[in-house]
Amino acid sequence: MIQGAEPVHGYSFPESLLSPVKAVTGYRQLWVALSGGLDSTLLLHLAARCHSGVRAVHINHQLQANADETEAFCENLCAELNIPLIIRPVSVGLGTGPGEGLEEAARKARYNVFEALLNPGDVLLMAHHGDDQAETVLFRMFRGSGVAGLAGMPESRPLGEGRLARPLLGVERSELERHAQNAGLSWVDDPSNTDTKFDRNFIRLSILPALKERWPGLNQRLRHSAKACSESDFLNQQLAELQWQTIGGEERRLPVAGLITLSLAEQTNLLRWWIRRAGYHTPSVNDWSQVLQDLLLAAEDRSPELRANHYSLRRFQGQLYLVPESQSLPKAPLKLQSGQTVHWAEWTIRLSRTPTAKTDLPPIRICTRQGGERVRFHLDGRSKSLKKWFQEQAVPPWERGRLPLIFLGATGQEELIAIGDLWCSGQYCGSAPAAGLRLIVERDCD
Repeated sequence: MIQGAEPVHGYSFPESLLSPVKAVTGYRQLWVALSGGLDSTLLLHLAARCHSGVRAVHINHQLQANADETEAFCENLCAELNIPLIIRPVSVGLGTGPGEGLEEAARKARYNVFEALLNPGDVLLMAHHGDDQAETVLFRMFRGSGVAGLAGMPESRPLGEGRLARPLLGVERSELERHAQNAGLSWVDDPSNTDTKFDRNFIRLSILPALKERWPGLNQRLRHSAKACSESDFLNQQLAELQWQTIGGEERRLPVAGLITLSLAEQTNLLRWWIRRAGYHTPSVNDWSQVLQDLLLAAEDRSPELRANHYSLRRFQGQLYLVPESQSLPKAPLKLQSGQTVHWAEWTIRLSRTPTAKTDLPPIRICTRQGGERVRFHLDGRSKSLKKWFQEQAVPPWERGRLPLIFLGATGQEELIAIGDLWCSGQYCGSAPAAGLRLIVERDCD
């Protein structure tokens, strides 16, 4: 349902609304996320008053009966304001992670669109306000979040190749509604916003009003708490990074000997920071002390593991590894031709021919370990068991069966010339490979 009256042109919005929008500077392209609701509609008007060259993006989740009506409203609004509009329909299914219902799935779908849309230097404005922040803090508190979650939504953060900004985060929703009505703006109400089966709606409609009546100025109180949590989280991250450097941590590995010198709180803080630094969500763990005891103090002949969403934590030879979720391996060996690029799970394999290469190339085959393989590291040297070499090089067990092994020659006379990105025969690498073939094996970035 469309709310509001016909727009009254020339309405003077107060500086309390204009100033935070004007403060968004240094962008290549300014976007406004336009849902068609009161908040984003008002934000679009403010952005149009404060900036030139504004563009808008509307995500049609195709979930509500009035989805088409809302899309048409956004088209008409942008046409009236002479603002280019991009419409992106998305299909929303239930989330696959723990606790991911329709709300979270819809959020992920639209943020995926935003990330793909933004180019370097772009800024996307979103209309979250003070009531949204209070709702977020309470929602995360009820879910048992730590200080990082209780810090609420940041005013600005990276998003894809651009940035997200929330200029109205310090403004009460009642103030936005008052000025939208005084300006005669129209907007579309989302009927799902009154459905209290959704957690956020329940907090907004059933919890926040009672709390505000009991404690006037609740939003401001929660903003102060969120700011204090944000500062604590910042200090926690600074401490974690310092301790990570001190114990000799790497991007995907942490030395167990260094970790056990820290207190339980410091271990937990460091692991959370390390996981977030790698781009993953920290696992939902009720008892970190038990998890850390299993990971760090288990007997040397054990292989403890903590599985999480899209990654796992594993221990091997005194190191704690962060292991990304494995990609699927090819079901059969692959052949490699000159000038060809082949993808093998997370590895990219390329073969090029130099001027000294022979006309007829022997067959080259890529496969995984089958058992019994041997490798000769020097032309005149003795061969060595691949199993023994893996042990000597401390290659983690979970990687040994995934590494692409590259063989050259006819069946029965094959020679192992490369082991993943760990080793390549000198005959087939370098600027002038002796065999006339240059083999490049690279592990793709996670």
